[in-house]
Amino acid sequence: MQTPESMRTRREFLAALAVGATAASLTGRALAESPADLPVLDAHVHIWNLKQFKLPWLTPDAPFAKDFTPENYRDAIAGTPTKASMYMEVDVAKEQKQAEADYIAKLVESKQSPFIAAIIGGNVVDAGFAKYAAQFKGSPSIKGIREVIHVPEKGPKYCLQPEFIAGVRELGKNGLTFDLCIRAVDMPNVIEMAKACPDTRLILDHCGNPNVQAADNSPWMKNMEQLAKLPNVAVKLSGILYTAKKGEWTPKDLAPIVQHTYHTFGPKRTIFASDWPVCTVGGTYLEWYKAVLEILAKEPIADLKRLLDTNARTWYGIA
Repeated sequence: MQTPESMRTRREFLAALAVGATAASLTGRALAESPADLPVLDAHVHIWNLKQFKLPWLTPDAPFAKDFTPENYRDAIAGTPTKASMYMEVDVAKEQKQAEADYIAKLVESKQSPFIAAIIGGNVVDAGFAKYAAQFKGSPSIKGIREVIHVPEKGPKYCLQPEFIAGVRELGKNGLTFDLCIRAVDMPNVIEMAKACPDTRLILDHCGNPNVQAADNSPWMKNMEQLAKLPNVAVKLSGILYTAKKGEWTPKDLAPIVQHTYHTFGPKRTIFASDWPVCTVGGTYLEWYKAVLEILAKEPIADLKRLLDTNARTWYGIA
């Protein structure tokens, strides 16, 4: 027989269980949704073997004049929730671009590296570019092409050549992307090129390459706002450590560029990436990753998930 005392005790017990369950649920959800626990897809990683490929831009006295392997990269991402990565072409000699593409496609398909997809190099204005690009249509590993256009021999209007625009359009026809690796001062011309290629997904590398140490980045800011008006363009939050003073910068120094990039393009068109090993001129992978999370700490978890993983899959068409 239940007495009022026993009934009250039971009610109190059940109430305590309910409170405990709710608290546990909230705690579990909070832990599951901690930004530091979100899986990361690093959308911009370079590796190279100098015995295998020629890198004309890499001088013997450069800080990168050595091999960088998948194993080196694995060491770099230790301590982070980086679960997958994308290979980014390394501007090999023109005659080796097909060999680079073949090599990296096999590496991705072997599943023996961190890479789940790749962007390979190509010379967009070449007469044979359309045929070169068409071979990658529907590829499970090759998702797009990049041509570095921030080099001295390619002037500010290089991307406005009819042949260049035709080549970028060809990528869209084949379901491939084009990565924009430019100088910040090239942005007005890049905007015009992007307008001419509305059916090709374009990804701006390294926030458009502003200088972290510049006293005034307002021209870059205005150009980013104009470029972001084009729905076929996304941006990689990457590369800016290259202009930071190693060992001296803080997240506060990076925040103006990170915040402007993120809020200009929005949570569905901003892609996290490291630019490893180039980023090591200014800091480690871990330092960059932590800085981004600190700067964007107030953003909703759902948006951070997009930044760190989903957006790369969506824009590059990764299953």
